[in-house]
Amino acid sequence: MSTVRRPDHRSAHGPARAAHANGLRHVLTHLITPLLMCIGMGLAYLGAFAHPAPHHLPVAVVGSGRSAQLLAQSINDKAGGDLEVRTVSDRAAAVDRLKHQDIFGAYVIPAEGAKGASDAVDASGAKGAPGGAGRSGEAGASSSSGGSHTSSGSAGRDGAGGAARPRKPVPELLVATAGSDTSAAVVQKVFTPIAAQQGAPLKVTDVAPTAEDDPTGQGVFFLLVAISIGSYASVAVIGGAGAVLPLRLRTALAIGTSFVVGLIGTAFAGPVFHLVDHGLGGLWGMAWFYSAGVLLIGTGLHTFLKRWTTLGVMTLFVMLNFTSSGGIFRPEMQNGFFAALHSFWNGAGFVEGVRSHVYFDGYGLAGHVWTLAGWLVAGLVVIGVAAPAEKRRRTAETEAAAHAVAVAAAAVAAVPEPARSGRSAGGAEPGGGHGSAHAAAALEEEEREEELEEAVGV
Repeated sequence: MSTVRRPDHRSAHGPARAAHANGLRHVLTHLITPLLMCIGMGLAYLGAFAHPAPHHLPVAVVGSGRSAQLLAQSINDKAGGDLEVRTVSDRAAAVDRLKHQDIFGAYVIPAEGAKGASDAVDASGAKGAPGGAGRSGEAGASSSSGGSHTSSGSAGRDGAGGAARPRKPVPELLVATAGSDTSAAVVQKVFTPIAAQQGAPLKVTDVAPTAEDDPTGQGVFFLLVAISIGSYASVAVIGGAGAVLPLRLRTALAIGTSFVVGLIGTAFAGPVFHLVDHGLGGLWGMAWFYSAGVLLIGTGLHTFLKRWTTLGVMTLFVMLNFTSSGGIFRPEMQNGFFAALHSFWNGAGFVEGVRSHVYFDGYGLAGHVWTLAGWLVAGLVVIGVAAPAEKRRRTAETEAAAHAVAVAAAAVAAVPEPARSGRSAGGAEPGGGHGSAHAAAALEEEEREEELEEAVGV
């Protein structure tokens, strides 16, 4: 009596479960990168922008008499380290320091109101907060002349006779919004109550206004964002799709791409959005320097980081870069970590360089250009380190492949002739080496595709 053997469902489902487990492990492994990006972006952006507050923000009181010194001292005492108040002898000297970005606000005491200025500080306090700050000067009328924008309460006329009454001196606050609109807003919050205690509106004069189509001055920061994304996303393409190319050719592609990215950024800043109304040639030079540094560093790092390159360049040129650039809050409005990065990071070099070139007559421009040049040199150094590393790796891969071929040939030679003929007829042996090579190539191609897919934006 014969028995019918039932199919073993467990053996049928075994390979499928193994495939699902391998697939799940593969997905979970690749989820590490976006999760690390999430953590890094949260720590960087919220750490830099969540609680902005002045830290030794330099401002000035204009005047050489004792009243100016008393007012400056009173503000310093009330600010508790938030402000760094000094005295400046006259208005012209204050304007000069604002244009050199030595200070970010200068309070000019009216001739008749100097006596009660320090009392006003005691009554109103001197701390300013940037949250939601707008242009808070009490503006009744606005005018512009000599490149400066001014807002103040209007001088009234005599209602009965129509004759103009003598204009009462009003306190004036000098700011430079091109240096930082948020810093200027904080300074206005500090000095507006002081002027109100003197019974007069605060006249605000902007000695370095921004372009008409960029009223907040933050267009330069978003230009930095566009150039950065174009640069570091190109790193994934050059390093992934161009991995078969020699490093010298990938380096040439990186330099050429940075040239195009700089042109695109200049077009956005000039004819497209009118963020900058002059000096486009210098802006393109800085954009090219910046983009070339990012691309060269990323291309060199790809030799060592492979699929982690996207995370690496995002850490360098997004998380730490945008937050320390000074495009939203200057370092005087941030904690010590990001304020320290501002002094040498490439995004700060670009933002401050463009501001200096366009709005401040080139003052301090050389230092910012040297910052960008330093990062460009750093990119060349990384390329120089990657070149011998790639050469050693390729040599090792070639030797390993040659060794594998030699071993396979020796194994084939050791098989007796009849068995070897039988295997050739069955088609099992000759294709084995090529199958392994195809599998390795397919795996490498899959890794490249995954890397390109991970090249995400901000």
